[in-house]
Amino acid sequence: MTDSANGSGEIGEVLAGVGPRLRRMRTGRGVTLAALAEATGISKSTLSRLESGQRRPSLELLLPIARAHRVALDELVGAPETGDPRVRLAPRTVHGRTVVPLTRQPGALQAYKMIIPGGVREPEPRTHEGYEWLYVLAGRLRLVLGDRDLVLGQGEAAEFDTRLPHWFGSLDERPVEVLSLFGRQGERMHVRARPAARAPEGPEEPR
Repeated sequence: MTDSANGSGEIGEVLAGVGPRLRRMRTGRGVTLAALAEATGISKSTLSRLESGQRRPSLELLLPIARAHRVALDELVGAPETGDPRVRLAPRTVHGRTVVPLTRQPGALQAYKMIIPGGVREPEPRTHEGYEWLYVLAGRLRLVLGDRDLVLGQGEAAEFDTRLPHWFGSLDERPVEVLSLFGRQGERMHVRARPAARAPEGPEEPR
């Protein structure tokens, strides 16, 4: 008997779904078992057994995995709601990318978090109405913008008119995480900063 005997009832159902959820999250982000093992310190064989349901989930295993994926622990477990009033925005997969909407209501400006799987791909620039602002949270982003081919690292940002042919993706084999703000045509991003303190005036000239 394997250690996948997870009990019965609701708890058993929740634990039974952890393995498949872990596999979907890892493969959806383009992360290999070897890369996850290196990031978590958990062996490949243990991770494989955990994903296949042959290893019982435990905090000792799930916490490092949650840190590696930069997600909350309950996203790995998929625990049932317990009256938490916070709205949980469900991620979706678009062209192999994990997209998490951060804006609840429709409007001129929409915010998203995108997780783009690693792997070098041939750029396919496209155009559409709008204006976009990108901020790299983790990894390295390749941005093709018109006839320019740019690389953005963690903490760097770019903004552009989306009527200009553009494409962006991971620069290398590692996934890249991006914060995207998208606005309708003519809606640009505005960053306000506190005005600099006014320099003190010198003493008045004697009369």
